[in-house]
Amino acid sequence: MVRAQATSKYIRTSAQKAGLVCDLIRGKDVNLALSTLQFSRKSVARDVAKVLRSAVANAQQQESFGGDVERLFVSACFANQGPSMKRVRPAPMGRAFRVIKRTAHLTVEVTERAQVVRAVEAAPAAGAKSKKAATGAARAAAE
Repeated sequence: MVRAQATSKYIRTSAQKAGLVCDLIRGKDVNLALSTLQFSRKSVARDVAKVLRSAVANAQQQESFGGDVERLFVSACFANQGPSMKRVRPAPMGRAFRVIKRTAHLTVEVTERAQVVRAVEAAPAAGAKSKKAATGAARAAAE
């Protein structure tokens, strides 16, 4: 099972705002997550989509990757708080207010779904009728 992750650091948004977008795609298939991010109104969605594409590319580079991107899903997506820049804004009467410009570290992890192997039922013998055909013949005989 392939597992790959990508991280983007120092994104100029708060971790809380980025976390709202991460909640939208967590657990979804990669293609569905990308389309969800494309139509999201949040500006940080572009950054999350970029990190998601990078995680998919990292998964494709692994030797154990099966080659099918359709089987990848977003197993983890979170935003940690990065360093905050402190700035000063002038205020009335000679005072100064502090402005905090926050940053976030985005991490997206994709995992390949386990391939489901289903047992194939044995085909009925050529001489035997199927259940549906047998009931149809019985109805015709009864009439």
